[in-house]
Amino acid sequence: MPIVPEGTLAWFAPSEALVEHADPSTHPTRRAALAALLSAGLGIVLLPSRASAFDARRFSHPTPRAGITGAKVLTAADLTRSPHLVELFDGIRAIPQIADGIGCHCGCAELSGHYSLLSCYEGEAMAKSCPICQGEGRVAVRLAKAGKSLNDIRTAIDAQFG
Repeated sequence: MPIVPEGTLAWFAPSEALVEHADPSTHPTRRAALAALLSAGLGIVLLPSRASAFDARRFSHPTPRAGITGAKVLTAADLTRSPHLVELFDGIRAIPQIADGIGCHCGCAELSGHYSLLSCYEGEAMAKSCPICQGEGRVAVRLAKAGKSLNDIRTAIDAQFG
């Protein structure tokens, strides 16, 4: 079988070729391999923040549905395992027209049956575990209490989460 010289890219070599390493000490250590994987993973995590300017241009918030209510938002009785979220869910329930006019930036809008940030607080309530849904909800509740308009709230959420 032919031997591929060290440093040759393996995918350019014939499939029957073998790479011969003269010195086993040149093999990467587990620590080096893990560091490389961690660096690559960190790059992937940080990539969306660099791409967010592009995404913000094509991200659009939904139009609040006529007659929408907060009746489907989970209550304290539904949140017994997450009592620290009761105040947030109550706040969203109080502003259904605002929450229904905000698109969630966590990507849940791609889920079937999901329409708006309000949807994150209904049914299975993704907001029970998603920090983005929770963060957007907190901003929406705080700014709505301060008398800000839906457009002002959208702008603030886009600036922080977009």
